[in-house]
Amino acid sequence: MEEFTLATTIEDNTKSLPPEDERLSLGANLAYGLQHVLTMYGGIVAVPLILGQASGLSPADIGLLVTASLFAGGMATILQTIGVPFFGSRLPLVQGVSFSGVATMIAITGSGGIQSVIGAVIAASFIGLIITPVFSRITRFFPPLVTGIVITTIGLTLMPVAANWAMGGNRSAPDFGSQANILLAGITLVIVLLLSKLGNAAISRLSILLAIIIGTGIAYAAGIADFSRVMTGPFVALPKIFHFGYPIFDAAAIISMFIVIMVTLVETSADILAVSEIVGTKVDARRLGDGLRADMLSSILAPVVGSFTQSAFAQNVGLVAVTGIKSRYVVATGGLFLVALGLLPVVGRIVAAVPNSVLGGAGLVLFGTVAASGIRTLAKVDYENNMNLIIVATSIGFGMIPIASPGFYEHFPAWVITIFHSGISSAALMAITLNLLFNHLKAGNSDRQSVFVAGTERLIRYQDIAGLHDGDYFLDGRLYDANGAEVPLVSAQVH
Repeated sequence: MEEFTLATTIEDNTKSLPPEDERLSLGANLAYGLQHVLTMYGGIVAVPLILGQASGLSPADIGLLVTASLFAGGMATILQTIGVPFFGSRLPLVQGVSFSGVATMIAITGSGGIQSVIGAVIAASFIGLIITPVFSRITRFFPPLVTGIVITTIGLTLMPVAANWAMGGNRSAPDFGSQANILLAGITLVIVLLLSKLGNAAISRLSILLAIIIGTGIAYAAGIADFSRVMTGPFVALPKIFHFGYPIFDAAAIISMFIVIMVTLVETSADILAVSEIVGTKVDARRLGDGLRADMLSSILAPVVGSFTQSAFAQNVGLVAVTGIKSRYVVATGGLFLVALGLLPVVGRIVAAVPNSVLGGAGLVLFGTVAASGIRTLAKVDYENNMNLIIVATSIGFGMIPIASPGFYEHFPAWVITIFHSGISSAALMAITLNLLFNHLKAGNSDRQSVFVAGTERLIRYQDIAGLHDGDYFLDGRLYDANGAEVPLVSAQVH
């Protein structure tokens, strides 16, 4: 009898399809899709929780923000993965409410309330939709040098998230950073590694999901996981149209939010190119444009039900890398789960009960895999007799500034903070700029290059070669001519 694994495809001829078009069994789609949801659930609910609390909304209204964000993220994910004409990259990308605009939206609520936030998101996203053709034609400026930097930085910038989760997630909680939380994260990490080592391919690929389930079970037995509120509240709740009132369009708020949209476009472009690198599918300008348009259309429609700007989730790019499951239909199934969570708050409450420390243990492997994928991409870059090494060094270093020192830009104007508070956008903008400066605008480049280049390979100047004669040879560190006579060597200081 032929043995089938969980990842068995429906038809043999799917092997000839692009990796992202592979169709897996129903069980595989459900399992891997749920794994994607668990990976990003904490991130997608963080923004509505933070914004709702900053806006002074009631717990019930904050719950509606969370539900709306789940629903909008699911619909955006389906649009991005399945696609319709002119919208959707058709790649395994999970969409959700973008974290890059939190500070800006909090500032807007202080002057105009949540209705001004909704209006600013809709208007700025519409402008973003108009300018996507410009962004879709910059793929040639995203070689492996740039995408490798961005992928590496994505992984590195997500490590503080994993550490915060491992410590408990809530810095104001009395048990934040306790030995119990960190030990639970460590146990989850060990489970991931053990399951990954097993010979069964299906278990190995589901190691993240299984480790989260097992870790949650251990936490419940230890009295750390709390499921007491799962049955509190409605079981079914449909999204409410403009529950918080109709949008207010304020010019200053729209300008501030448009800066966020620009950053979102850069980050989404990087995520699309990163996942295409992992999947092994080439993305051209048209496909990139379709992905960006899906991003902007989702961001226009999300505020209608009470959510905010939508973008690709970097942690799920890492999940694609660590599991090797590249099918977009798996991610689309995850989108269906998100829609269901948006309609069934009781299911969302169950998922929300997963301890953050469990997610932290799994996230350590997950986010580290993103960085490792970036390093693998950077290994393909040519570093001989060019400035690529200093481009990598400067871009990654620049991207680490807001991670190493979150308050680095606090005395700068708000637009500077909006752009550079994200390590991902900082590294991406620096990599793009330096790549243009050194590899495309070559006017003014020194033919002798810099000390950084000299350290990457052996260099011999033309004037040194011109001083040699036919038959000259080196022996034991000495130079001899064709007749065996030693040729004196002088230092560079002698003229």
